[in-house]
Amino acid sequence: MIDRNLHTHTWRCKHATGTVSDYAREAVARGLRVLGMTDHTPLPDGRWSGVRMDLADLPAHLAEVEKARREFPDLKLLAGLECEYAPEFQHFFRDEILGDAGLDYLIGGCHAFPYGDGWIGPHGHIKNDPSRLCAYADYVTEALASGLFLFYAHPDVFGCSYLPWDENAAACARDICTAAAALGVPLEINGYGLRKGLVDAPEGKRRQYPLIPFWEIAAECGVRYVAASDAHRPEDVAASIPECHEIAARFGLREAELPPMFDA
Repeated sequence: MIDRNLHTHTWRCKHATGTVSDYAREAVARGLRVLGMTDHTPLPDGRWSGVRMDLADLPAHLAEVEKARREFPDLKLLAGLECEYAPEFQHFFRDEILGDAGLDYLIGGCHAFPYGDGWIGPHGHIKNDPSRLCAYADYVTEALASGLFLFYAHPDVFGCSYLPWDENAAACARDICTAAAALGVPLEINGYGLRKGLVDAPEGKRRQYPLIPFWEIAAECGVRYVAASDAHRPEDVAASIPECHEIAARFGLREAELPPMFDA
């Protein structure tokens, strides 16, 4: 759907701009009919607090969503969060965020994954290391199996720091896509990557993500996809979504059939 975006971030995540109403206003102006707000989830232990809202901010964020719903009644406005998966937060995500707080949905997204004695990020720390790439793939497939997420955002973000498209990259893609197809979890073709700079891969300059060979494998595996902007400023609320659908069409990928609440 080109009139739907289910991945956006506001000022509360500390690395984006704009309020919920700012995004809703732009969404209406740009012809969107469904908009999902998905700031990075706060976590009970304050982990990674520099790039996500604080847990104490969640009630105010949800109040902003309710206010914007009243201001823009012709826009279906949904409340979600983008989450790093961790087994110890299963209860928090399922019972407190989706349950008590009443959010509409969660999306998965890897900005850090377990490796060795800590967590590292796919954007800059895989560093062409196959063992780190394997750990990334294992983490994403575990997150997919959790049953928490409506879809999984930018699964090919490993392309930011694993630069060659080689047998290791292809194996990573196939592990993720096989799991997503078997579990029925759609994967997101992410428009933010289309708005970022290029990287110097061995094959030449390319996008950090979406990784075109990844989506060819996704099609072979029968993955369903969601196209989303991953907007970090209001003017990007509908940006790059047509281009994401074009990538899908190139390989015959089928768009995910989401529950009716996500339709206009």
